[in-house]
Amino acid sequence: MTNINKSSERLIATVVSNKRVGQYHQILLNVGQMVNGCKPGNFVAIKVGGDNAKMILRRAFAISRVSHSGPYGGSMELIVAPFGQGSKWLCAQIEGATIDLIAPLGTAFGIPTEPVRALLVGGGYGSAPLFGLAEVLKNRGCRVDMYLGASTGGKIYAPMEGKRSVNVLKIYTEDGSMGERGRVTEPIPGLIADGLVDVIYSCGPMPMLRAISHIVAGSDVVHQCAVEESMACGVGICMTCVLPVADSEGNVSMKRSCIDGPVMDGSQVMWDLVGKIPEAHA
Repeated sequence: MTNINKSSERLIATVVSNKRVGQYHQILLNVGQMVNGCKPGNFVAIKVGGDNAKMILRRAFAISRVSHSGPYGGSMELIVAPFGQGSKWLCAQIEGATIDLIAPLGTAFGIPTEPVRALLVGGGYGSAPLFGLAEVLKNRGCRVDMYLGASTGGKIYAPMEGKRSVNVLKIYTEDGSMGERGRVTEPIPGLIADGLVDVIYSCGPMPMLRAISHIVAGSDVVHQCAVEESMACGVGICMTCVLPVADSEGNVSMKRSCIDGPVMDGSQVMWDLVGKIPEAHA
């Protein structure tokens, strides 16, 4: 029996604030003592749409960060893009509204016991969980650099906030509208060749995570990635978020992103088999 989600609980949380930040919403929830079990990489499953909604399944959202103190006590921050029906409903909630949620869910990023040189790579608003992770790593004495990328500058979340959280922040956009023109993965081979990074933590689109995994292959760099496979239930029941993952002996099985992830060892994800049946590749 897995120990993942053993500390999760259902809670009716209150919306403390809901601020528009560029294309996204920064939503702060009062969750009290729940923050004690939350770690960077965990996510929350929220009942969306209200009591009369037709959206039966909960929606999964990455936890950006938590705070153990402050005027509201324990609080949880979510960065939400109002794209789908569920996320639009969440982004429309006003201060004082109540949210039915289950958290913390999923696996978290592994934190080194000794200081390392860490590179945090984020794509679009998927980079939000990296800000809380950066704070934890810096408290461990790690050197923390952050590279953020997107197709255009408007999709980069809170670049100034990222700059305050890390030693070095670099931004890459494919259209050159912010930072340097190009993909966020392009400078990584040079960093590895120069021995400037020990571990890469990544959040963002699956093609970006796959590219990083291929870049670090054959090196001593560890790659921990938070996969963005679509989740329906978020608690390991529906089996819609499975990915082909290899064990230490090379045996491939389908793992649930919500239980065995979202944080996974990038070297063990069989990226070429995503969306396929592993046996057909044998």
